[in-house]
Amino acid sequence: METSKKKRQFKMPHTYVILVSIMVLMLILTHIIPAGQYERVEDPVSGKMVVVPGSYQTIDVEAPGFFDLFMALEQGYVEAANIMFLIIFAYGFVYVLTKNGTMDAALGTMVKKVGNNVQLLIPVTMLILGLLASTMGIYEEVYGLFPIFVGIFIALGYDALVGGATIFLGVSIGYAAGTTNPYNVAVAQDVAGVDLYSGMWMRWLVFIVFEAVTIIYLMAYARKVKADPTKSVVYGVSLDDVERKSLDDLKDVKMTGRQKACLVLFFGVIGFLMYAVLNLGWYVDEISSLFLMAMVAAGILSGYSATEICKTFIESTKSMVGSMLIVGFTRGITILMQQGYITDTIVYGLVSLLEGASKYVSAYGMLIIQNLVKFFINGSTSQATITMPIMAPTAELVGLSKQIAIMAYQFGNGFADFFWPTGCALCCGLMGVPINKWYKFAAPLFGIFLVLEFIFITFAVAIGY
Repeated sequence: METSKKKRQFKMPHTYVILVSIMVLMLILTHIIPAGQYERVEDPVSGKMVVVPGSYQTIDVEAPGFFDLFMALEQGYVEAANIMFLIIFAYGFVYVLTKNGTMDAALGTMVKKVGNNVQLLIPVTMLILGLLASTMGIYEEVYGLFPIFVGIFIALGYDALVGGATIFLGVSIGYAAGTTNPYNVAVAQDVAGVDLYSGMWMRWLVFIVFEAVTIIYLMAYARKVKADPTKSVVYGVSLDDVERKSLDDLKDVKMTGRQKACLVLFFGVIGFLMYAVLNLGWYVDEISSLFLMAMVAAGILSGYSATEICKTFIESTKSMVGSMLIVGFTRGITILMQQGYITDTIVYGLVSLLEGASKYVSAYGMLIIQNLVKFFINGSTSQATITMPIMAPTAELVGLSKQIAIMAYQFGNGFADFFWPTGCALCCGLMGVPINKWYKFAAPLFGIFLVLEFIFITFAVAIGY
């Protein structure tokens, strides 16, 4: 009789299961953590509502019940409808360009021009997106690029994660470094009462170091996958089921007149998108409309009839339903915490741990706290307006500058965004990568980031930054 037993391997649950579990956890916490809130007043400069330090008090509210869990999910979909439509319309545009052969023809032309240097697309793209995010605060505006780059890198012999990470890490690292980002550093400095964009040299140093480390990390992974596709963390799953084309196959693809017109449309849309975001104040609603219009235009240039355009759009939505639905879960988590009034209580409890600590311990504590708070507050401006009125005076009480408190916020808010499920789940869905596979790739990088964050904080305290 055979007595040996197969070892059971732990299998990470589906992304939806993970997010539902987080929602259930939040629901339970609303019944355990006392409800409370800070008083809020309007900041005269930024016009944003900020908390009043020392004003925290517990309040008597009814914690959400079991039925509210499902209501929060439904409300999450309602509140995040604009993001969901952005995802659908952006992918619809890309799907038409893929179906009519424009993407393959364009890749073939690019391969002919750059030869074996196609891997340079990774650092170039990451630096461009990083600079835009760091200076202008670009973030959600790049969601439409995910399906484009996933398709490009799969066709070039990499995997979906390389294409998605090029966009996700490029923009999120730049956004976190926040050299002149108006949505994180600028808000934090305004709330803390620090001169706008002061201490910028340190943030440029942070940008250079973190972008360089991330590019090296991703390119090393990309080379490994290129050499042996079985080394991919998403091998056999996700969008790797898509038919791959060799570089030789791509070189043989000839571009037709219709495809050339579609390619001009593609670059025109991307170029105008960047212009409109930076100069016209466009955001999600306008960008969604632009992609919808571009999808129709691409269909017309492809010679499709009205019926064919509609059928192609319906086909495209089938691939993005899973990604789209993730948005509701992440927003639902936030809604549950808002209903239970536990966010302010969590912040109050964590900051209380810093009382009586030394300068270095306080600086490290603020860094850890901001990383933890990011799990509960999915929004850079929200985290700044809640934590900075408390953290800035706390830093001064222990002999630290407010810039240290801002740096701790900058690191905790930004560089944790690609790790916590509430931050990375949506982008994992956009790139078609299961969240457990993303963690297998991203966890070592996050560990490197934490080490770098502590080094920078130590350096900043030592020089009196």
